[in-house]
Amino acid sequence: MGFFAGIVIIVVLLYWSGVKIVREYQRLVVFRLGRSMGEKGPGIVYLIPIVDRAVWADLREDYLEIPAQTCITKDNAPISIDFLIYYKVIDPALSVIRVGNFKGAAQGIATTTLRAVIGDISLDDVLTKREQINQLMQAKLDEVTERWGVKVTTVEIKEITPPKDIQEAMNRQMSAERTRRALVTEADGKKQAAITIAEGEKQSKILSAEGDRQAAILRAEGFSLALDKIFSVAKNVDINTMSLQYLDALRSLGASPATKIVFPMEFTRLLQPFVDSRGAPPAPPRTPDRGG
Repeated sequence: MGFFAGIVIIVVLLYWSGVKIVREYQRLVVFRLGRSMGEKGPGIVYLIPIVDRAVWADLREDYLEIPAQTCITKDNAPISIDFLIYYKVIDPALSVIRVGNFKGAAQGIATTTLRAVIGDISLDDVLTKREQINQLMQAKLDEVTERWGVKVTTVEIKEITPPKDIQEAMNRQMSAERTRRALVTEADGKKQAAITIAEGEKQSKILSAEGDRQAAILRAEGFSLALDKIFSVAKNVDINTMSLQYLDALRSLGASPATKIVFPMEFTRLLQPFVDSRGAPPAPPRTPDRGG
């Protein structure tokens, strides 16, 4: 009885050891007696104990860091570059069957591809066209890794280190460029300040001239109103009032020490009413005729 119980326990353990739970981002590449049965999963997968063997494959995107590589540019300048390769498995069976160590193989093909790409580009283009180099590297690597069931999604250059003498020249150039920009900014500031000051003086002169013009207009209007007032008052002054004014003026003249006084013709006309009201002056006496 105990013998049969032991056999049952061994069978249960063997059966349970063949049960695999495959997650959504995983696949099992199953080999039955050495022959590929394709990929299995996700979910519960049963493997026949002793008969089936399985290799796990991860479908998530991963990255591979390529250490700094010294490359020679088209114009024979040595330059050091390190970069990252992002990839993902798109065919689990091929990724297991076609390549034994994908990361090692990818690193080797990446370094040779990098040297080939940089060798066709000048140093200036390497320093300024990083994005184009990334895209070219991705296209060339993807051509190789496609047969391994792996897709290279992105290639990103981390750092480009030029030779020391070129780096010093670049630093001097950057310093000169910053100095130039500072001078340009200072000149622009002075220019704007001069324009602002000139504009302010212009507006001040315009306002001053406008004030003078308004003041002159107001003075002219005041003088015009004064003349109109005088004219309106003068129209209401009658001849007698004017005569009295002339008599008052004559009295003032009589009090002066002058020996000669000139009277305007209008004065005699103004005195005519007074003469007519008192009668004509008596005629001078006539001398009697003593003749026959």
